[in-house]
Amino acid sequence: MEILAGTDPFGLFQTWFDEAVKAEINDPDAVALASVDADGMPSVRMVLLKEWSPAGFVIYTNYESRKADELLATGKAAFCIHWKSLRRQVRVVGPVSKADPAQSDAYFASRGRGSQIGAWASAQSRPLASRDDLAAQVRAVEDRFPDMVTRPPHWGGFSIDPQEIEFWADGEHRLHDRFKFTNDGKAGWDIQRLNP
Repeated sequence: MEILAGTDPFGLFQTWFDEAVKAEINDPDAVALASVDADGMPSVRMVLLKEWSPAGFVIYTNYESRKADELLATGKAAFCIHWKSLRRQVRVVGPVSKADPAQSDAYFASRGRGSQIGAWASAQSRPLASRDDLAAQVRAVEDRFPDMVTRPPHWGGFSIDPQEIEFWADGEHRLHDRFKFTNDGKAGWDIQRLNP
């Protein structure tokens, strides 16, 4: 694998993602999102990457969840997306901020009604007495929104502004190809091949 100077990392990411959509059985957009709390304790969880552009990589969540608390406490995040069938992964690191409310509104409107109801019903990451209690919350939200479901004020997107993007492709004898794109601060990218 070779990556030439001037390569657009977002174009390369899109190419790899399009190939993953054809090859992966489930969720080619699943990423392991890492954050740390205010004391520096790390945590990681799987989330779905829903949008990407030079403006950032965007995930959506409950703003009152543990992950949101951590993202807001430090303003930093990292994720790794791994396409096992293609033997490739991409790693992204950078500052994180809340997505524009209009962007969150647009994505929320594109979700299925059940997922919209769930965003209201679930107090994400907080203790739950029973599955029956969650079902009761779902019914209450369904009654509240018999037609269109509006986006909850506690739910929306986070955008990771990539300062570093690493592309990794599996190599024979674990001699992998790794290329790191580092934001040069001038709307460009410095590209380095890394040792496996």
